Amino acid sequence: MKILYAIQGTGNGHISRARDIVPILQKYGQLDLLVSGTQAEVDFPYPIKYRFHGLGFSFGKNGGIDFIKTYRESNLKRLWQEIRQLNVNDYDLVISDFEPVSAWACINQGKFCVGLSHQEALNFQESPLPSQIDPIGQWVLKNYAPVSVSLGFHFKTYHRHVFTPVIRKQIRTLLSTPENHYTVYLPAYADQKIIRILSQIKSVNWEVFSKHSKTYFQSGNVLVQPINNEQFLSSLAGAKGVICGAGFETPAEVLYLKKKLLVIPMKGQYEQQCNAAALKEMGVPVLKNLKSKQVDKIQEWTRNENPVQVDYPDQTEEILRMIIEKYADKNFETKETLFKTYMPVLMEGRSRLGI
Repeated sequence: MKILYAIQGTGNGHISRARDIVPILQKYGQLDLLVSGTQAEVDFPYPIKYRFHGLGFSFGKNGGIDFIKTYRESNLKRLWQEIRQLNVNDYDLVISDFEPVSAWACINQGKFCVGLSHQEALNFQESPLPSQIDPIGQWVLKNYAPVSVSLGFHFKTYHRHVFTPVIRKQIRTLLSTPENHYTVYLPAYADQKIIRILSQIKSVNWEVFSKHSKTYFQSGNVLVQPINNEQFLSSLAGAKGVICGAGFETPAEVLYLKKKLLVIPMKGQYEQQCNAAALKEMGVPVLKNLKSKQVDKIQEWTRNENPVQVDYPDQTEEILRMIIEKYADKNFETKETLFKTYMPVLMEGRSRLGI
């Protein structure tokens, strides 16, 4: 059996999850890997057959996405070339972790595609939504990497096709040794802004992992260091709590480790707003932004000794076995039928995005 596993590379979470999924898929036959996107900092110890630029977003330094940089780095002509270049009909099974090149190549060639990602879970109506709906954000989640069948991961099992998170083995085997520091990962904020806010809370030490700094430096009770997986795990093991964005993998790992969690969702990132809604429903504190008026709330959180309790069993192998048994060699509609289905999607997207 030939399997193509396509991974979104614009964030660390997809790559981290793939590290545990790849060795299981390798048991079932020849596995080829595809990664698109250029922003992940996590090491990936497996050979990658296809590397594409894909279509991603660039972080800013004020709590959100840098749309100007995102636009400048986007190249829709190159994306279409990558989609046409990828031959998916050679594979018995294509699995896409919210990866657009493989998903649209399957549409272009009339190939069945299994979506397996956190983003797929957000498209089920049972999953929590923020109070303020973003129509463009909803459209992007649904159509960025459209698939034949959706299987998703979320903080809770909101639907029969939604599973609890894949917690990587590095986290499951991590020995928790609480110390007097808090770990911080807010890649959408500038280091100096984080320091300015957190240094006002002098009763604890802060270990900040930065997407913007390539060197270590200390500012009062705030240590800033470049992103490094081993150092992050060490900091996480000793942390009393974690402040991070409202992504998926990091909050899920913090909850699994029974650490205190506080999240600040990125501005203009609808996925994170959805995650924040789910976490808030579970009892996790959510801040709208990182400003001086939030200092008292952060300080109060450091004094709270009651982390949210979750149960995340290791069911990754069971899920992948089900996918192999149910969807390998599955036929889909003809190429003409797929284009008929998705051409209105493309036209709607052009209208919504103003292109």
